[in-house]
Amino acid sequence: MASTIYDVDLDKNPANFQQLTPLAFLERAADVFPDRVAIVHGNARETYAELRARSHRLGSALAARGIGRGDTVAVMLANTPAMIEAHYGVPMCGAVLNTLNTRLDAATLAFILDHGEAKVLITDREFSKVMADALALSRVRPLVIDYDDPEFPQTGDSLGTLDYEALIAEGDEAYTSEFPLDEWDAISLNYTSGTTSNPKGVVYHHRGAYLLAMGNVLTSGMQNGAVYLWTLPMFHCNGWCFPWSVSVVAGTHVCLRQVRAAPIYDAIADHGVTHMSGAPIVMSIILNAKESEKRPVERAITFFTAAAPPPEAVLAAMKAAGFAVTHLYGLTETYGPAVVNEWQADWDALGAAEWAAKKARQGVRYTVLAGLDVIDPETMQPVPRDGATIGEVMFRGNVVMRGYLKNPKATAEAFAGGWFHSGDLGVMHPDGYVQLKDRSKDIIISGGENISSIEVEDVLYKHPAVANAAVVAKPDEKWGETPCAFVELRPGAEATAEELIAWCRQHLAHYKAPRHVVFSELPRTSTGKIQKFRLRDQFKG
Repeated sequence: MASTIYDVDLDKNPANFQQLTPLAFLERAADVFPDRVAIVHGNARETYAELRARSHRLGSALAARGIGRGDTVAVMLANTPAMIEAHYGVPMCGAVLNTLNTRLDAATLAFILDHGEAKVLITDREFSKVMADALALSRVRPLVIDYDDPEFPQTGDSLGTLDYEALIAEGDEAYTSEFPLDEWDAISLNYTSGTTSNPKGVVYHHRGAYLLAMGNVLTSGMQNGAVYLWTLPMFHCNGWCFPWSVSVVAGTHVCLRQVRAAPIYDAIADHGVTHMSGAPIVMSIILNAKESEKRPVERAITFFTAAAPPPEAVLAAMKAAGFAVTHLYGLTETYGPAVVNEWQADWDALGAAEWAAKKARQGVRYTVLAGLDVIDPETMQPVPRDGATIGEVMFRGNVVMRGYLKNPKATAEAFAGGWFHSGDLGVMHPDGYVQLKDRSKDIIISGGENISSIEVEDVLYKHPAVANAAVVAKPDEKWGETPCAFVELRPGAEATAEELIAWCRQHLAHYKAPRHVVFSELPRTSTGKIQKFRLRDQFKG
């Protein structure tokens, strides 16, 4: 590349270039709003000055114990102040935060501790039994620090010789961090759900965490002093980066150890909640609350949800209850949500069917995501924008992971052709909005015709008796594969297999309708995703 006049004597220096890191958000919030409440937890309150001081103490104490750049600090914590402090204090000393999924089994947790080479483990006493088993199975021997939630004391055993508050007391609140040395440095390690094999370790960098946190603020319209209720697990993709986003606007975190209807409504009424996130199950908890648990929702609350688009009836019920639902899409590999169903005002005038069709789409890229497209994985060319041609949804940009830890083969496959391959199949509509059709491994090929399991599931969900449904390929001598539906009925509802098959044939091309219906409880991962591979396994042999 030829040199220009702008390449001479205009170099980077400390005055004009600093590494991007979300740690800077806390420093500014504490400088400008030191007395503002940063965290609400039960009866406890923590100001921004206190959050900064405790985070500095945590980073200082870890550094004094030899923890530094590239060391993994695993945390097994509920949505508590300690978890928020860890999002700042751990990377302050250059270490990498590994938030453990509190719903995992001991064997999987042991694998993660070993694979991530954990040097430190901070564990809530609520989870001491499973963590004791995990430590017994693992090869690593991390420094174990017990956290006993002062607002909700736990009865579990202590696993280490050091208490979290004692560790904080060792630290220096005047500790000055020099990290990250490079914004490409790892800030966190997140493991995928592991639905088909051992989970993969997804590595985030400081730059991506900074940008996705900013993207959340822009996408959600968070204003100064926003109040965020933690109905989303902070262990999941670092809480979609909201532990950092909230500090951008010097907002307040309202912690919730357990997602229950009464505490949700109490928090909304008592603390003026403006924003929250969660899976569809959180919407069910809100909508199915007893009248005795509900309290008035005085202002519209922005509610972010991911996974499948909520049914029209759920969206209408949430709106009536005071919640403005925004549908997001992303993966662990994209720091959580990086796509939003960006709503256009003139769509409100559409008829019910057209309105629902717009709502069913995943949407367009976040402002901070450089590229989003639906691409033919064989040719690596974008598919036509016709809303019908299926390709693979691919991402590129600064909010895509660094790669999979110690797994160069999987990393190379994920980044083939200069795009991140999501494994999700979808279409691109003429207006540039993406809509998912299936996971690549879940597409059903029957008689040479592709059948989207999501399309069949959508029809089943519209049947009044169906609570949950999963459609997978069943081997067939004549057709190669045919759709088989596994169904959970609503409490008290009744339906026969013949009735559901007829329902699908009424609303779909006949070849897409399931040939078989099985009524059973659906197997799920620890994060609530349906494990279709376990359903397919029933057909083996």
